Amino acid sequence: MHIRGALVFLLAAMLVCTAGAAAATQEQRKIKILVVNSYHRGYVSSQDAHRGFCDAMLAFGYLDDKPQAEACAQRDEMETSSIIVNHQWMDAKRRSGKGALAAAAARFYKTAREFRPDLVFLADDEAGEYFGKYYLDTNVPVVFWGFNDSPVKYDLVDTAERPGHNVTGVYESGYYIESLQLLKTIAPGIKTIAALSDETVSGRTHTKALDHIARLGKLPLELKEIVSTSSYETWKTRALELQKRVDAFYVVHFTGLKDEQGNAVSNSDVAQWYRAHIRVPEATRGHYVKIGLLCAADDSMYKQAYEAVSMAHTILSKGLKPATYPTRTPARGALMVNRSRAAELGIVLVPEMGIEEYIDSAVP
Repeated sequence: MHIRGALVFLLAAMLVCTAGAAAATQEQRKIKILVVNSYHRGYVSSQDAHRGFCDAMLAFGYLDDKPQAEACAQRDEMETSSIIVNHQWMDAKRRSGKGALAAAAARFYKTAREFRPDLVFLADDEAGEYFGKYYLDTNVPVVFWGFNDSPVKYDLVDTAERPGHNVTGVYESGYYIESLQLLKTIAPGIKTIAALSDETVSGRTHTKALDHIARLGKLPLELKEIVSTSSYETWKTRALELQKRVDAFYVVHFTGLKDEQGNAVSNSDVAQWYRAHIRVPEATRGHYVKIGLLCAADDSMYKQAYEAVSMAHTILSKGLKPATYPTRTPARGALMVNRSRAAELGIVLVPEMGIEEYIDSAVP
């Protein structure tokens, strides 16, 4: 009887171990996805991209239902029947200096080594510059979105058409010409512009691209000057000076501006000051129209993130290699105009202007 009992106990233990191993195997089959975001969750551009990411994850079957997609947009960690997602935020718009960003990337890599992702997303430039190197030429595929103007940056890809490594993705073309053409359409008397930017990675990239296009003579308006500074006080002073000398502005970037104490100035505070003091019209980028500036041909962070998930799905489901998967840029988003800003400037909007999306108020 003792022997029989022992055998029964042994058999039961083996079944438990087998069931545990099967459960572990089932768990291992879940795809682990790491998303390294350059900015913070509250940044308007991040919100648009994150929404595109979650909608695409639902569309391609990685999220189980719409409530999960809605939860995905609010949570940094998510587990479904097929994936485990982990989001990390670099907060590059509010951190000071390259050292802080490099340190954040190093911390994320420590977390990533424990997480052991099957795929990594790099959301925007700082993630590419500071974190991308940790996974370059590994066996983990990497897909980016939001790189400004060119995918051939940060030594992660060789060419747009043939990346050559384990990295590919979606970049934004800027649509500077289209944005300025829209501005000229709704304010036809303008001839000259100045550009206003901060000195972030994104700001510098955009101002270089704008200057390059201007030197080629392709801008529909004459670019007189570019202001690039981290100082909010300097940015305001130069904007006030320049509005007396130019007909309009191209507002490139202002999310990296700092006050005299070195503290980050919020997007909404900059936009409110700008609208209260600048009386000439401006073109800008889509997410700034949503917080109160005049017009843009939207470069759609939503579309970029959605396209990046589409590319990742192809890599995961069909085994396509990032090294031979060409980078891409999504089609232009809507021609956007903020109605309240137009009213402040005395601009009358009519259907013949070809406006495709109206924004009726500023985001607080």
